[in-house]
Amino acid sequence: MESEELSAIDIVTFVTEELQESYRKSDADKTKVFQDFLGRWHWDKEENSLAKVKALQFEFQPDLDWFNVSRPLTLAGLRGKIVVLDFFTYCCINCMHVLPELRALEERFPVESGLVVVGVHSPKFENERTAANILSAAQRYGIQHPIVNDSRSALWRSLGIRCWPSILVLNPDGVPMLLLMGEGHGGFLEEFVGAALKYYGHQQKIDHTSLPLQLSTDLQPASNLRFPAKIARSTGRYAIADAGNNRVLVVTTLGVVEHKIGGLDAGFVDGSLTAARFNNPQGVAFLDEQTLIVADTDNHALRQISLKDEVVETLAGTGHQGHDRTGGRLGPLQPLSSPWDVAVFHTRDMDMSFHLDELNVPAKTIVLIAMAGTHQIWGYFPEGIIWWKFRKFDPRCCVSLIGNGLEENRNNSYPQNAAFAQPSGLAMSSDCLFIADSESSSIRKASLVDGKVMPVVGGDRNPLNLFAFGDEDGKLYNAKLQHPLGVAYNHVDNRVYVADTYNHKIKVIVTDTNTISTLVLKNQDNSVLALREPSGLCLDDSGSNLLVSDTNNHTIYKVDLGTNIAQRFALDFKQISSASETDAPSKEVRMQLVKHLPLLEAKNCSINFIVKTSAELKFTSDAPQKWKIKSTSPNLEFTDASGNLTDGKCSLKLYKKENLPSNVFAETDQTELLIEFSLNLCDAKTCMIKRFNVTIVNENTVACNDDARTMDVNVHIDRSNITL
Repeated sequence: MESEELSAIDIVTFVTEELQESYRKSDADKTKVFQDFLGRWHWDKEENSLAKVKALQFEFQPDLDWFNVSRPLTLAGLRGKIVVLDFFTYCCINCMHVLPELRALEERFPVESGLVVVGVHSPKFENERTAANILSAAQRYGIQHPIVNDSRSALWRSLGIRCWPSILVLNPDGVPMLLLMGEGHGGFLEEFVGAALKYYGHQQKIDHTSLPLQLSTDLQPASNLRFPAKIARSTGRYAIADAGNNRVLVVTTLGVVEHKIGGLDAGFVDGSLTAARFNNPQGVAFLDEQTLIVADTDNHALRQISLKDEVVETLAGTGHQGHDRTGGRLGPLQPLSSPWDVAVFHTRDMDMSFHLDELNVPAKTIVLIAMAGTHQIWGYFPEGIIWWKFRKFDPRCCVSLIGNGLEENRNNSYPQNAAFAQPSGLAMSSDCLFIADSESSSIRKASLVDGKVMPVVGGDRNPLNLFAFGDEDGKLYNAKLQHPLGVAYNHVDNRVYVADTYNHKIKVIVTDTNTISTLVLKNQDNSVLALREPSGLCLDDSGSNLLVSDTNNHTIYKVDLGTNIAQRFALDFKQISSASETDAPSKEVRMQLVKHLPLLEAKNCSINFIVKTSAELKFTSDAPQKWKIKSTSPNLEFTDASGNLTDGKCSLKLYKKENLPSNVFAETDQTELLIEFSLNLCDAKTCMIKRFNVTIVNENTVACNDDARTMDVNVHIDRSNITL
């Protein structure tokens, strides 16, 4: 197809794919791949293959709502910057996965370096057009770069963007150069932006001025809750996922707070209840009276809280997002992807063994996980079991159970042929799992006898139609919901309660007929209760009262199901014991090691890190052994910002910037290179994660003009200590 038959965005898509293919095939100098690509935009004037892209005219519409800036931005006003436009919608789990990649990009290249990231919010649901809801989402997900509420998707349509998320990179002249669709482009994007800033910097086209950044905030309520999510119940107490505060609260039925587990600042730390840290925990479920299971969403992990032993441990997940859609590894070795909710199911072993007393065969436990990131239902098996079709599940394994990983609303008699669209809420009946399938705007159920997936209400008969949303009571597909996030099953009357999140309503399903109706909730003065994106529900012991997590109002309501009268479920933090009162440390505690090296004696240097373990420890097979550069002197450049250790070794390549004065560090040795390590180790009995930082401080010696220099840093690790 000739380029003139293509739209401008088609051409950008095509040249992006060409660049990525060249990048993948290049074993050596990837810098040259980027330079050739960037040069093409400069010298490609005669063949005109990029003329349509260069002639493209587009701009933010006037009078749009902006966030995190003190005044609206224009694309014309951003000339001289490398501009990254992130087309996103805040319901989309893939868009949420891109945010850490953009955060790392901004940390490496601040605005003054010549890069600016702008979130272009292009809504899917009607609810997402509202500015107040976008502001809540920005605060919930910690987005600090500028966001524009393109509520009618004008820029999306004018450019021809096709999917969420899409990242469009503009050069300093405002010309689109790169279009990355979907998630997982973080490393490639960082390298490209670094090369682009250097290339255009040599042409003196980069604008290093700052922008009118101003974090958008509103007053937080005095309830001590921030974006509460799911709620779970055991005898005499509730657990609340206090997602915005990165913690879990355990409270009595009267609202007295017994434990605050975690803290305001996000982290991934096991240990005591006060030292443990979470990152946006969404789901909670009681395994027993003294044990809680937590879907630690942004840590991509399944965590366990023992109230008896007062300790938090990781059951599954590595702390980094995975893309595996099969699973099967032992918990801490199995990567997960945005677990959003959890439920507990007990069943007998299907081992076909003869038992003298069949009625007294003990039930085993299965933790069911709504894996929103891969659109599946997973299971964690604490004890191991033989289950469907006599399949054996090993103790502590974490594995996909239902769903093929495609983003669809597909029901099927065979669990691996079914498909979900961002499952986000779970509720157990005796042998049936009810699922809030948010992106298909439906409630579905899965039989835990054989895994069969069936419709309940909402969505569409066409499994590919994920836009069948609305606000209509009714039966099966005639009913319409809008991005429901929460479900709760009432064992008393066999009904399912639904948090119809983007309709700001609570609804109830009669399961015998698959019909749904709206509950008109009222305040005590008989006025209608106004909810804002409720996402969690829980019945009390009697089944006569419903707890509602009113997420964007930072409030829990208790609803009398006999009268539909709601009152605030007030939390009493004053009674909490001093031992549990301290929140988690504001920063993750990592061992800090310091090494002095002559970083600037040569034009470039290689630092080889050699990690050796004591005799009883070894690197965990198949587990990630990661390193990442967290910060470096502005006088140094590097090729790779992160990577993996191989056989306990890794090498960092650093380059002294051109035209750097030889005496630039004559008065100080504060040049620092900070490298963060996260290693998975094990001994004969247990697995553990060792996290530590190594700071390299420049050591002034006699300057030389060597082209290259290689230095070794030896790290020794035993169970209790890490040394250089």
